[in-house]
Amino acid sequence: MRRADREITDSVQIDRIINSCNCCRIGFSDQDGVYIVPLNFGYERVGEEQILYFHGAREGRKVELAKNTPKVGFEMDTNYQLRSGDVACSYTNTYQSVIGTGVLQIVADADDKRHALKTIMEKASGKADWEFNEAALASVCVFRLKVASLTCKERK
Repeated sequence: MRRADREITDSVQIDRIINSCNCCRIGFSDQDGVYIVPLNFGYERVGEEQILYFHGAREGRKVELAKNTPKVGFEMDTNYQLRSGDVACSYTNTYQSVIGTGVLQIVADADDKRHALKTIMEKASGKADWEFNEAALASVCVFRLKVASLTCKERK
C-alpha cells in the first residue's frame, strides 16, 4: 500500500469497518471488459478465513461470470465525508475502505445456502433467527466469496 500511514491491519478493526459498510461492489473481468455490480452482503470470519456472501437471481450475467471467471475483485467503503478547502486542490475527504480479491463460488448445498442467507439477513436487519423454506432457497442464487487478499485503509 502506497500510504502505509493510512493502512489498517488489526483484524478486529477491519471486521468493524466491513460490518459498517452497506454495499460491496464485485468486479469481474472477461473478454467483454469489466463488469462491476453493487450488492448487499453478509460477512463472517472463520479463524483467519474471511468470507463474504451475496444473493441474486439464478440467471444473468453475474451468474455466468461467477461460473466462467470466478476470480474477482471487490471494494466497499464507509464514512465518506467531503472536507472543503480554500482552493480547489485543498479539498479532501475522510473515509474507510476495503479492497480485495477472491474466488466467487455458487453455493448449491441447501444448508450452506441457509447459513449464507442468515448471515446476509443478520447484517441487513440485526436479526439472526431467520427461516427459509425450500421454495425460497430454490428461487435464489447464493454466492460465497472466499477472500484471497485484502487491504483496509482509513483517512481521518
